[in-house]
Amino acid sequence: MAIEIFDEEKMRELSDEERFIACEQILKNEEDESKRWDAVWLIGELAENKDESDPMFNKVADVIEWVLKNDNNGVVKHEASFQIAARNMRSKIPVLVDASLHDESVLTKHESIEALGLMRAFEAEDLIKKTLNDPSIDVRETAEFVLKRFDRLKNQGEYKPYNIL
Repeated sequence: MAIEIFDEEKMRELSDEERFIACEQILKNEEDESKRWDAVWLIGELAENKDESDPMFNKVADVIEWVLKNDNNGVVKHEASFQIAARNMRSKIPVLVDASLHDESVLTKHESIEALGLMRAFEAEDLIKKTLNDPSIDVRETAEFVLKRFDRLKNQGEYKPYNIL
């Protein structure tokens, strides 16, 4: 079952390259955070069923990283974190770690930690432990959850994005 994202500009009808350019422009220039959120989802779809060997996958990953580092809205950055996990953008694990440790938004910190958990980013476990001391109980609870999940999932195979979508 596909999630229906509002697409008033009918970007899904564009070629992949045209859609990428349109979404990137929205993400970098649009003031309306609800339109930026939609653009994160719509650009993320371009990386679906692709991996690091596909140039579009890497272009999308780089724009989503830009959003996570530069957007001023926690909800938009939350969606960027989710897209990194949903598309298994493993090269962006350091960006998720940085957001989970340093972002101003509790919502972004929470989703970045959760994304690391979904991706089974075991290599980030020691850094996730640092968030156990975050001032926000929501961030601390997310870190506790992910660390417990890591303990259960170790040695149970590689993460596949389709397991969560």
